[in-house]
Amino acid sequence: MMMEMDGIAGALILGLVIGLSGALAPGPTLVATIRGALAEGWAAGPKVAAGHAALETAVFLAVVAGLGIAAASVGPAVALLGGAALVVFGAMTIRESRTAVLEAAPAGTAGNPYVAGAITSAANPYFWIWWLTIGAGLLLDGLAGGLAVAGAFMIGHWAADFGWFGLVAAATAGGRRVMSVGQYRLVLGACGLFLILFGASYLWRAFA
Repeated sequence: MMMEMDGIAGALILGLVIGLSGALAPGPTLVATIRGALAEGWAAGPKVAAGHAALETAVFLAVVAGLGIAAASVGPAVALLGGAALVVFGAMTIRESRTAVLEAAPAGTAGNPYVAGAITSAANPYFWIWWLTIGAGLLLDGLAGGLAVAGAFMIGHWAADFGWFGLVAAATAGGRRVMSVGQYRLVLGACGLFLILFGASYLWRAFA
C-alpha cells in the first residue's frame, strides 16, 4: 500500500510532496490562514502552520509509541464531533462578519492564529482520517528505516505546510490594502458558510 522510503533524502522529498498535496486542498485551516492574514498580515501564515504542526507532533509521537493502528477505531466519533465543531466555528465566523473591520484586533483565544491552526486541524475529520490511515502508514514505513527517516518525513511535511500557508497569508495580506470593509465582511461570511457546509457534510455521513 505504502511506498518504500529510501533513506532520509527520500523520506524528506516524500513528506514534502505528500504534505503539499494536503495543504493545497481547501479546508478549515486554509480559512483560518486567510482570516488571520486579513487581521494581522503575512505573519499569520507561519503561526497557523505552527499550531497545525503542534497537533501533528502529538500524532507523530503517538504513532512512534505504537498507537496509530489502535486509534483507527475512533473514526466515527471524530467525524461526529469534528463536524459539529466546524458548524459552530462557521456560525461564529458568519456572526463576526457582520461587524468585522480591517483593523487588527488584539490577540485572544478566538483570534489567535496559533490556536486557530490547532483547533481547525483537530476539528477537521479529514485530518484524523488521513493521519489514521495514509499518514500513520507512511510513518510506520519510515520508522522501519529508523527514527531519523520518520523524522525527515515529518520535516518535509511541515515544510509544505509552512510554505503554502505562508504564501497564502502573504498574498492575502497584500490584497488587504485594496479590500473594502464590505468586501472583507463578504469574504468572512463566505468562509463561514464554507465551514458550515464542510462540517455538515461530515455530520451527514455520521448519521447516514
